[in-house]
Amino acid sequence: MDFWKIDRILLQFLEEDIGHGDITTEGVFRGERARAVMVAKEGGVCAGLPFSVRVFELLGGVKVLKSMAEGERFKRGDVILELEGPADVLLKGERVALNLLQRLSGIATLTEEFVKRLEGTKTKLLDTRKTTPGLRFFEKYAVRVGGGTNHRFALYDMVLIKDNHKRVAGSLSEAVKRVRERLGPVYKVEVEVESLQELEEALACEVDMVMLDNFSLEAVRQALKLIKGKVKVEVSGNITLENIRDYALEGVDYISTGAITHSARWVDVSMNIIEVL
Repeated sequence: MDFWKIDRILLQFLEEDIGHGDITTEGVFRGERARAVMVAKEGGVCAGLPFSVRVFELLGGVKVLKSMAEGERFKRGDVILELEGPADVLLKGERVALNLLQRLSGIATLTEEFVKRLEGTKTKLLDTRKTTPGLRFFEKYAVRVGGGTNHRFALYDMVLIKDNHKRVAGSLSEAVKRVRERLGPVYKVEVEVESLQELEEALACEVDMVMLDNFSLEAVRQALKLIKGKVKVEVSGNITLENIRDYALEGVDYISTGAITHSARWVDVSMNIIEVL
């Protein structure tokens, strides 16, 4: 995404929070400058700092004195970011900056937990489109910070034929046929399959990738015997921290889960003014 687009989104976030003015801050402050720190109240993986810093830059007059690196692990009590600038700007940007940092760090932290379960295997962790409306760019960015891999960003950058597409077209084969007639060879085609029978149909269509949806471990083993390395294999559906390694050890290429975005808990971070200058 272009920087100007990111700025536009951040300005929308600020407009939502500040509106026609921060009446409390404007009523209390009289031009003071201050130093403030963002402090971790629990451990996690740092993600979203560039966006948090940019929030203050857009408001103006704030400089960074100290900053952690993206992807760096922090523990309770660590200073993630130290800032200096107009006290009113620090307070006006606080909530938007913290919301982004806490949300994205939560996603990166949970993603890292999943990725750690895949160590020693060839399997990569994929995210999904199950993201918060308006925050997809930021949330998928946090997945990468946590060590995950982005699946398609949106509907326009990859063909993924799912159950409803098959129902409308009448069959998996017909859906693949229609897509190829319309798009040609420009886009790779992935097909979601829900049974071994559907898998055989997908392989006959010579698709580029198959998604084994809600397959048991035994069904995955049988599927891999049918596939014989002909196409890339993604496993999806009911993936947890407890079972993800079992699926990875079967030798699949990818495992996708929406949990890393839709169920990630925010990491607790607070901002405190520590000195009035």
